[in-house]
Amino acid sequence: MSAINGIYNHKSFVDVENKVKLMNSLNRHRGSDFSNTYLDSTVCLDHNGLSIIDLDSKPNQPFISYDENIVLSFDGVIYNLLELKKELSSSYKFKTQTDTEVIIAAFQKWGIEMVNKFNGMFSFALWDKTKEELFLCRDRFGIKPLYYLEDNQSLLFSSSIKTIKSFYENGLTVKEDDLLDFLQYGTVHQPNTILSNIKSVPRASFLVIGNQETKIFEYWNLFENSNPNKLPKEPLKKIKKLLLESVEKRLVIDTTHGIFLSGDISSIIVVAAASKVSNEKINTFSFFLKEKESNETKFSRIISKKYKTNHFELELNSNDILHQIEEPFKFMDHPSTDGISTFFTSKLAHEKGFKMALSSVGSDELFAGSPVFKQVLDLENKKWLYSFPPQLRNIFGKLLQRKNKSLKSQKFAEILNLKFFELPYYYPVLRKIFTNSSINELTDFKNFSSENYSFKWALNKISTNNRGFNFPLFSKTSALEIETYLQNILLRDSEQMGMANSLEIRFPFLDHNMVEYVLTLPNELKHSNKLLVDSTKGWVPEDVIKNNKIDLVFPIKKWMKNELNSFCKESISNLEYYPHFNMSKVNLLWIDFLKGNTNVNWIQIWSLVVLGKWTAINLSIKKS
Repeated sequence: MSAINGIYNHKSFVDVENKVKLMNSLNRHRGSDFSNTYLDSTVCLDHNGLSIIDLDSKPNQPFISYDENIVLSFDGVIYNLLELKKELSSSYKFKTQTDTEVIIAAFQKWGIEMVNKFNGMFSFALWDKTKEELFLCRDRFGIKPLYYLEDNQSLLFSSSIKTIKSFYENGLTVKEDDLLDFLQYGTVHQPNTILSNIKSVPRASFLVIGNQETKIFEYWNLFENSNPNKLPKEPLKKIKKLLLESVEKRLVIDTTHGIFLSGDISSIIVVAAASKVSNEKINTFSFFLKEKESNETKFSRIISKKYKTNHFELELNSNDILHQIEEPFKFMDHPSTDGISTFFTSKLAHEKGFKMALSSVGSDELFAGSPVFKQVLDLENKKWLYSFPPQLRNIFGKLLQRKNKSLKSQKFAEILNLKFFELPYYYPVLRKIFTNSSINELTDFKNFSSENYSFKWALNKISTNNRGFNFPLFSKTSALEIETYLQNILLRDSEQMGMANSLEIRFPFLDHNMVEYVLTLPNELKHSNKLLVDSTKGWVPEDVIKNNKIDLVFPIKKWMKNELNSFCKESISNLEYYPHFNMSKVNLLWIDFLKGNTNVNWIQIWSLVVLGKWTAINLSIKKS
């Protein structure tokens, strides 16, 4: 667990050493065990580290190869490092136990193509002095962050947007397109960020900087190693095997660790798998509200008892949240509608002395457990509507919008007006928080294009004549969920909120071997996590499966109207910073929500609250 920072062609900056020290200090929460800086005539590499594997000081970074030709700053973990070490040991003599040195050895043997051999979550900066090339790389699912800003003279990169922003206090603004992206989806889709000119290195990709140019290469995609036409044998056994292997790999660690046990089926399965592959007693974490015992709490205790875990619970009440609600926002590189619960759970784990935790994030997106899969299936059964002429569908859509102002109806009306009734076109609409018509009411954006990255990716990957087109409907939906919602909200928020508390979070359901396999399986196996439950039969008590109804642990909707009312009102008022908002309409929406207008969805209000609070913290708003 670490933070990486650096500058290519640092000579364009004055007082570089002090600027790098500032970058380092801003990322201290991501790794406080050690820090160091490498500087030569072209490149500056900086590193904050938290020791997870091999706790002595030998592997402290930036790590320099023994011939001094390669310099590496690395964040993350390579789960198959033992296999790689065995393969490399004939040509390389290892002096540490770290994956950092494995990357050095792998690069010397295979070059940057080594990333195809890695199973892990990572981002790294690697400087090849002999070729004068800098490589910036991220893992297949973009779990570990890596941002960069390139101008005419230099390139800055970091695990955090804030560190890059520190170089340009007065020069970075929020772009209109990215503000629109956030309003629609509660996030900004990668490779864009909410700040102008700062980009994210795409997942499963590497940048090469050298010879006065920057090139981006994708080394893996969701479909390339999957074959939907090859019917698998004994899929239940295969998934069980892949899951056990994935959990076992992620438990290779030299420090204290545990598992987030929320009470849902997937987190229970992770606990069960860990108990089967580990010789040590498992630690589990959960939280509950003081005012109400939820099903999650009850099931967590049942599972903890069944698998004899050391179980830690964080007891919260509304006042706790009220007094600490601003804390997560301080660590948000991006405004985001998710992540608050992860922040507090991670805080508990950190306070108990843990440095790593397993999470079940990714299971719903892979095994069709998310509600969006049912929505997709329902829409596919309504394709007959597109037999009507576009003009008639348009009229029906407008009538629906006028009659029913609910978010669900507004989305359906927008779908009726789409040019094509196909998954790549309607999926982005399903994920919207504000529809086009709502944005037109709240802002001065008119007739804007809602084609964001998710839309473009869908067209490129799963439209007619592309490889993804031949995959089952749920597999294509999974790909969209992984590429958009999972990558840009769930994973980014989990990673950020974990790191805010110096906790590394690992995701067993996002082993690429498992993802590639599950994508080949037919729809009928996957409904509502059925495939996952059937594959692990006996791991979860039947009464838990039958009665497993996940409660909204944090009743944000209720709190916004009561304990967090003033916080929300103040945060929303910060939207005056943006000239695009019609504040009278925004305030009217807030009032309607407080009055209980069912057409106003709580997530819409919360997204405005989040944007306003993030803006106040990160863009230095000063109110008179």
